[in-house]
Amino acid sequence: MIPLTKINGSAFVLNSELIKYIESTPDTMITLTTGDRLLVKEKTEDVIRKVIEYGRMLRRLVEPT
Repeated sequence: MIPLTKINGSAFVLNSELIKYIESTPDTMITLTTGDRLLVKEKTEDVIRKVIEYGRMLRRLVEPT
């Protein structure tokens, strides 16, 4: 789950596995695998960074010690 901010300023968390693609239009539009679309305040690069960080965090949790 990644924290994001809707255009209206409300915060929410998104299951990053539902992201189909991200567009800069110039606002950041996230299209989900469900067909839903979300406009967020974060820049495309920031959303991508959050998705990568979340994936890394998940891999650290499942790595054998």
